[in-house]
Amino acid sequence: MATSLRAAADGTPPPAPPSSPTRRSTPPPHSGWRSRLYRWDLRLSPYAFVTPFFLTFAAFGLFPLLYTGWLSLHRVELGGDAQWKGLDNYATLADSEFFWNALANTFTIGVVSTVPQLLMALGLAHLLNYKLRGRGFFRVAVLAPYATSIAAATLVFAQLFNTDYGLINTVLGWVGFDPVDWESSKWPSQIAISTIVTWRWTGYNALIYLAAMQAVPQDLYEAAALDGASRWRQFLSVTIPSIRPTILFTIIVSTIGATQLFGEPMIFGGSLGVSGGSGNQFQTLSLLMYEKGWVTGALGQASAIAWVMLLLLLLIGAVRMLFARVNRKKLGA
Repeated sequence: MATSLRAAADGTPPPAPPSSPTRRSTPPPHSGWRSRLYRWDLRLSPYAFVTPFFLTFAAFGLFPLLYTGWLSLHRVELGGDAQWKGLDNYATLADSEFFWNALANTFTIGVVSTVPQLLMALGLAHLLNYKLRGRGFFRVAVLAPYATSIAAATLVFAQLFNTDYGLINTVLGWVGFDPVDWESSKWPSQIAISTIVTWRWTGYNALIYLAAMQAVPQDLYEAAALDGASRWRQFLSVTIPSIRPTILFTIIVSTIGATQLFGEPMIFGGSLGVSGGSGNQFQTLSLLMYEKGWVTGALGQASAIAWVMLLLLLLIGAVRMLFARVNRKKLGA
């Protein structure tokens, strides 16, 4: 400090403080390849994480789909070589009364099972949306049928609808009706199968509707109540329009499930389940595909049926997109 004072008195600048050791400006060794490795990690890690899904999808989804399409253009018998037939398998289906019968059965069973199922699901969801005592138990209870296996549920209902000693015919006899042939008649057998489907999926759809209803703002209900709307009017004018996209979703999913219906009619028919009963009265497209492929051995025709089902599902998806677009335009207007 004395030196600084003397320098200030003499008019000379004070000496500079001792310089601290300077940091190295040059990058450490190997910093270049480490930075490149870091950049590659940022770019390639997401692809590495999703690669297992795409490999699994390619092996078990895309390849079977393309191979089935290739088989549908050939005549293939079990244990034989493939022979090119072009669109002959599809032409054979167009001329087959069994195919049109299976398509009609798939449609009727789908309608009879889907419409009551979704209506009852809406009603159950509306009830569960209120603050009921023990509503947690009821929410679990309505999902119990969905958790039951298809085989167990179908076997139980097959006993209930048995023509000779079933509980359904017994109850009908108590009220004065004649026994119904639930297995050999067309409409009774389809109603019985639709009952199984409805019993299994009503609770599942009810919980989907319940989740959508709980997302509806309470302000809408309060405003409707102030206007004098009853609970029924609130349900029709507030709840239904608010959950319309969810209703459309369940309709599409239920329709797809009805198109692929296999387990319930297969087990319900017993030894005649593959053919859909003695007169093919409840044979669906899935049962016909199974019969063509693994009973008669016509893998080419079975593959053609599978692709027809795929085209039907794509058509259903296109209709769903059309309705969704129209709904968005209405909401935008």
